[in-house]
Amino acid sequence: MTNGTTPRRAYIGSFTSDGGRGITTAAVDPATGALMPLHNTDDTVADPSFLALAPQGGVLYCVSETDQGGAAAFTLGPAADPALLGDRVAVEGAAPTHLTVAAGHLYTANYGSGSVTRLPLRADGGLEARPLTHQHHGQGPVTDRQEGPHAHAVVPDPTGRWLLCTDLGTDSVWSYDLRDGAAGLHPHREVRLRAGTGPRHLAFAAAPAAGPDGHQEPDGVGRVYIINELDPTLTTCRWHPATGELEPLGETGVLPAGARTAGTYPSALVLSADGRRAWVANRGDDSIAVLDLTAPELPELLTTVPCGGHWPRDLALDPTGRRLYAANERSGDVTWFDVDPDTGTPHRAGALAAPAASCVVFD
Repeated sequence: MTNGTTPRRAYIGSFTSDGGRGITTAAVDPATGALMPLHNTDDTVADPSFLALAPQGGVLYCVSETDQGGAAAFTLGPAADPALLGDRVAVEGAAPTHLTVAAGHLYTANYGSGSVTRLPLRADGGLEARPLTHQHHGQGPVTDRQEGPHAHAVVPDPTGRWLLCTDLGTDSVWSYDLRDGAAGLHPHREVRLRAGTGPRHLAFAAAPAAGPDGHQEPDGVGRVYIINELDPTLTTCRWHPATGELEPLGETGVLPAGARTAGTYPSALVLSADGRRAWVANRGDDSIAVLDLTAPELPELLTTVPCGGHWPRDLALDPTGRRLYAANERSGDVTWFDVDPDTGTPHRAGALAAPAASCVVFD
């Protein structure tokens, strides 16, 4: 966490197998949003492609996106340079792509094996080598990408009761009841989306979005937005936290009408804190889509802007919500943008070289 005397830090994940420097620590200029590199972990952990901070701060977690997948924890001292906290721990799943902390455990989505893993957390935030894994089953119609399950992201709901996992291979979202921790890791239900969409990431709306017609969800009911990798669309769902039910409502394209969709693979999704805007990274098209979440029925695409590099794998808003950062994997840089507070349109403001960049998080 930052305070009045400690500058804010950004942490950038990367693929060491493709020339990345491990986890890069960068200082954030509060006036401009510029990133200034301070430290690299290099090959301390192989392919730390996705990062997450402990909710209370002080510990940074990463996946190790390798065939023998793992996860690791780093302490963040006064200098904010990550120091390995214990050993890398195997997740008993292949190629973990995403992780999160929920209900006193670390969860990973294992893309290669199509499974979800739970790791206990020690009192100091370190990882215990006691993985518990649940294997998904199924496939989809895109035979070269959906020959089997490919769990891609794990996200807890705002109540902390549920964990949702997108599975690109099965065209579905799996939900887990986190109250069942003592009984094991068992799915609550699986909700199928349109075949061939390949759901990749999801986000819960911070607050119900009321459109110009005054539409509002009933009390306790929220919205979940899912970005699809194999078809450049955003799926909107109604979320019922009392029952763990996910109800698909429809889809919105994330490319302009008439744009060529072949070769475009959406990768990341972030929402504004007020629930009015969403931003989607489009690999291949190398753009950032801006969507209006207050539209009367489904979100509407407002515009797209260049991402400032090639193959944007991740997007992140800074804690102020005034700036957006794109981790451009193939051009090897992180670009940042000033976000128009009214329209949500990002305007490029600078870039930092970061080979094989894959993720950005802020303390």
